[in-house]
Amino acid sequence: MAAKPSIVFAHGLWADGSCFAKLIPALQAEGHEVLASQHGLDSLESDVACVTFTLNRVPGPIVLVGHSYGGTLITKAGTHERVGALVYIAALAPDENETSQQHQDQFSRTPVFDHVEIADNRVWLRSSGIADFAGDLPEAEQKLVLATGAVPVSDLFTQQAPGTAWRTKPSWFIVAANDRTVNPELERSAAKRMGAKTHEVDSSHVPMLSRPDFVLDVIHDAANSLQQ
Repeated sequence: MAAKPSIVFAHGLWADGSCFAKLIPALQAEGHEVLASQHGLDSLESDVACVTFTLNRVPGPIVLVGHSYGGTLITKAGTHERVGALVYIAALAPDENETSQQHQDQFSRTPVFDHVEIADNRVWLRSSGIADFAGDLPEAEQKLVLATGAVPVSDLFTQQAPGTAWRTKPSWFIVAANDRTVNPELERSAAKRMGAKTHEVDSSHVPMLSRPDFVLDVIHDAANSLQQ
């Protein structure tokens, strides 16, 4: 039997690779090679480059999974020749000439943005906003998310990079119905635009932490499609 597809994860704002900690051990136990990109949110270009050199470290075919702003990254980096499938988790998915901010501005502003501040040219999530980001997690897990999240440069969402992988690669999309960070209507619209296989779940912005089994099922579906 051919080796199982590799899985590469790309995190979003106020997160790092540890946000996939409930998924990675299960996928590894099943025989998948798994890596999570640890990009610094310093620029779109450097973040895409980090995802790309992470892809270079695992064999194909690859399921590339992006959460939140990580959806922008997999849209750009997913043109990599070994990427066979894309999985979007409560994510952005801008088109070729569309920035993350332009994509987001087409929909109503979400509550989390009432709880951010800019300091040292970085956009920080205040502790008062964690309920809008991960409100269905236990308090201890919310505090861990807040403590470990990478903090984006203030103009990250207005930067552009080439590539629209969802135009040529099969896609899966997990819509977080109770999302207060990325508008669920954006998620539904993006999934429809890309023709993704769409799954909706009652979750906050972080279903990979609050509903990991649901997310694993979607990743399995994408991975299985590459072995048929």
